[in-house]
Amino acid sequence: MIETVDPMLQLDPGVVADGVNNVWVLVVCFLIFFMQPGFALLESGQVRAKNVGNVLMKNMTDWTLGVLAFFVIGAGVSAAVGMLTAPETTFDLGAAFAYINDPSAWIGWFFGAVFAMTAATIVSGAVAGRMSYTAYVFVAFAMTTVIYPVVTGMTWAGGLLSGSGFIGQELGVGYLDFAGATVVHMVGGIAGLVGAAMVGPRSGRFDSNGNSQPIPGHSMLLAVLGTLFLAFGWYGFNVGTQATVLSVGDSGVAFEGAALGRVVLNTTLGMGAGGVAAALVSASWQGKPDPLWMANGLLAGLVAVTGAVPHVTWWGGLILGALAGALVLPTYRWCVDSLGIDDVCGVFAVHGGAGGIGTFLIPVFAVSGFSATQLAMQGIGVIIIGTWTVLATMVAFGIADALFGLRVSEQEEEAGLDESEHGVSTYPEFVAGGSREGPTVSADGGAAGGTQDD
Repeated sequence: MIETVDPMLQLDPGVVADGVNNVWVLVVCFLIFFMQPGFALLESGQVRAKNVGNVLMKNMTDWTLGVLAFFVIGAGVSAAVGMLTAPETTFDLGAAFAYINDPSAWIGWFFGAVFAMTAATIVSGAVAGRMSYTAYVFVAFAMTTVIYPVVTGMTWAGGLLSGSGFIGQELGVGYLDFAGATVVHMVGGIAGLVGAAMVGPRSGRFDSNGNSQPIPGHSMLLAVLGTLFLAFGWYGFNVGTQATVLSVGDSGVAFEGAALGRVVLNTTLGMGAGGVAAALVSASWQGKPDPLWMANGLLAGLVAVTGAVPHVTWWGGLILGALAGALVLPTYRWCVDSLGIDDVCGVFAVHGGAGGIGTFLIPVFAVSGFSATQLAMQGIGVIIIGTWTVLATMVAFGIADALFGLRVSEQEEEAGLDESEHGVSTYPEFVAGGSREGPTVSADGGAAGGTQDD
């Protein structure tokens, strides 16, 4: 008599865990990709109708050109920087680019790619309405091949700021940024602010005395829907970075429910607290709560906890989110009124400032308790990443200006970038010939689209 063995009893627990974890990573990557339409909607809603097609084109370029550039160059640059900035690592350029022909590395590459595309896309919201498309293509290429990869090389790839890097070994601790509050979002926010300053403000943004003048976006609906799309994708961004769903130990396979639970709870509390805080500040500042500011506060809360979610207590996540949300409007007004920078979608306030503050304060709310050394490392990391981003972005925009010219002509800006840059009209019935400016006007004479200046 032939005995049969249940094939399930022959499965290696490690193989099962690896399979589940890899499928989990793929699913969350698809979810992170869904942030791309979120960015497209959010930015489209905050620009005038005559520039919507241009914003959509730049968002598609970020993804299509970006993934190609990150595959061929960016991911390898990240690995190379990691090797060069760690004392006990031998530099091997071939090993840095080995992923290109290694099928077992492609899922990991894809996970890195969706994060890189997020950093690149943030920039488009700051320079909307006046930047040359050709120049933007160059900057997007630079973001995904050099600017962002150098930051990941110094951090996630084991370089300068990691526990094995030069600074990490000197301090005895590594830089904490779980899912990219600074590595992704602060980089994108700072790059956007620098780019907006170098491109210059939109025509009519400031009067002859330098006072800011509102230029309303054409659709509050699109902006808020985009915000909610981003919030949905953010669960992949944060919870997906907790890539180990099943672990293998002496007692067999274990489900990492507590780790996942902390990440999802802090993500949700940070989001909620950021939105509520921004609504309260806008009501105090402007007399009435503003939907667009609540949306921006919700996103800022998410950014602030993105680096902190596995490291801080639940009440720490709530405080970080609330702090970031409360600071969004004042930070934006500082950029516009004090610095005179026309950051159309407020990307520095939402991504730059919130990412830096949230990551710096991780040790203050840490589950493991406060560490002055860790706080010092967080401060050093924020400064180094911020400084690199400012300098590298200035170079990228400077080269783009020399090669192509950063902005369109006054006539092209007046006609709208949809028509002048692409020969299309997103709203042909509304923008006659591409020359009429939004926004629509409601029955009481108010603009249907919101603006950060309202």
